[in-house]
Amino acid sequence: MTTYRSDLEIAQSTELQHIRDIARSVSIAEEQLEMYGNYKTKLPLNLIDEKKVEKSKLILVTAMTPTPAGEGKTTTSIGLAEGLNKIGKKTTVVLREPSLGPVFGVKGGAAGGGYSQVVPMEDINLHFTGDFAAVEKANNLLAALIDNNVQTSRNNLYIDPRTVEWKRVMDMNDRALRNIVSGMGGKPGGMMRETGFDITAASEIMAILCLATNMDDLKEKIGNIYIGDTFEGQAVFARDLKAEGAMAALLKDAIKPNLVQTLEGNPAIIHGGPFANIAQGTNSVIATKMGMSLTDYVVTEAGFGADLGAEKFLNIKCGYSGLTPKAVVLVTTIRALKYHGGQALTDLKAANTVALVRGLANLEKHIENTRIYGLPTVISVNRFISDTDDEIAIVTQRCNEMGVRVAVCEGWEKGGAGAIGLAEQVAEAVESSKARYKPVYDWNWTVKEKIEAVARKIYGARNVEFLPRAKQNLKKIDRIGLSKKPVCIAKTQNSLSDDPKWLGRPENFTLTVREIEIAAGAGFSIPITGNMLRMPGLPAVPAAESMDIDNDGRITGLS
Repeated sequence: MTTYRSDLEIAQSTELQHIRDIARSVSIAEEQLEMYGNYKTKLPLNLIDEKKVEKSKLILVTAMTPTPAGEGKTTTSIGLAEGLNKIGKKTTVVLREPSLGPVFGVKGGAAGGGYSQVVPMEDINLHFTGDFAAVEKANNLLAALIDNNVQTSRNNLYIDPRTVEWKRVMDMNDRALRNIVSGMGGKPGGMMRETGFDITAASEIMAILCLATNMDDLKEKIGNIYIGDTFEGQAVFARDLKAEGAMAALLKDAIKPNLVQTLEGNPAIIHGGPFANIAQGTNSVIATKMGMSLTDYVVTEAGFGADLGAEKFLNIKCGYSGLTPKAVVLVTTIRALKYHGGQALTDLKAANTVALVRGLANLEKHIENTRIYGLPTVISVNRFISDTDDEIAIVTQRCNEMGVRVAVCEGWEKGGAGAIGLAEQVAEAVESSKARYKPVYDWNWTVKEKIEAVARKIYGARNVEFLPRAKQNLKKIDRIGLSKKPVCIAKTQNSLSDDPKWLGRPENFTLTVREIEIAAGAGFSIPITGNMLRMPGLPAVPAAESMDIDNDGRITGLS
């Protein structure tokens, strides 16, 4: 029986190149680097070259609806970048930063896996270069300024505390903080009110950081954050508190993307980390353009299934940045197909072609969706050890019948060598593509029309129901001038519908919009569907229980 090393063991056994050598490989001089030790560096924004961005080829990696453990988009993205470099295509992979919530929760880290990883793996999965901490502090500074203004008589904006929806954040899954009462302790404690915490990756500051193009744009977006209303019903924004300057100062380093390396010594840029089931789920515009300024090809990923990350990448990020992918890679796995075909989560290693065939309906819907955008698609079958040749053949045959390119990716086991077939398919699709993505909706439509377009075309819903609070929110969105902006729908990642238990390809369902949050700084509204929460909780057995560190600083149990 073959024994496989853990992701952490593989990462720790790899001899890393000094980051200045990685930078030199993409023509960045050492004096332009802001190094964090030997293997991490910040990159200055003046390295972005819009002319090179126009010529570079962007590849978006997304996936079918995943199992709760995820299906290897990051591993596939890294393996594909390694494979493209092996076939002579100078490529950078551009990814999001991991959140500590999932790292210590159920999913583990987000630095890839097996022999398709970005390193230093421990640093990337833990505090990295401090970007998340800076986002957290900027967010919480605004919260403190709001409560201070409510309390003080100087420059009092007469904010009605009942209308303040801005929450504090922290980068940890802590369900006990979802709903709290602040300001207790009498007059010294301030105005008592109900509030709560969101996880940092779901914050509007994170969304803003990932959509900003430079420091001036960052400050403008922060200033546009909607806080609440005055007692007279006038909207109050962060700029009214003169908050944007100090908040941007806290983000002065966080706005710069981070350069690291893959296991095979190729460049990797990691920056920003918005969740895709709540926020836009993609790395920053700055990071993507930085990668496109440095190499001919850029591989990037969008979180969760294509109904979430890819939809938001194309309708929000591309809409604001002017970027367009040349091709979409849609990751699928045998185990996810069997899961959506009704096989128990605990039994996915067992062969079951009946469940596999039933589960193909989910993949088929995602293929149909990528065609809505008008982009060439390549199916990547992310191969696991338990997959049989017969199961692989069933998926390949169905993709061939649908007229879509397909390749088996073994990047986890073999690194770039296991992704050469996928790289060749993707390169052929990219080189022959003259497509430009077609958005699902026009930003000038009403908010209601935009939500309905995504629900019907992408999710497959028949109807959309707006609950009373959502209808009230629609009026507020019109009042503050956000109606001509995109929508960023918060929805479960476990189903195409808003019910996480409805697997496969749900049809004829009603999508329920509970409320619509306002993210005026980020430039979108957030319809909340189903029972979505912006502060997750830890599972019964958190991944944190398996982690440790010894006297030499060697970490174990991180994956």
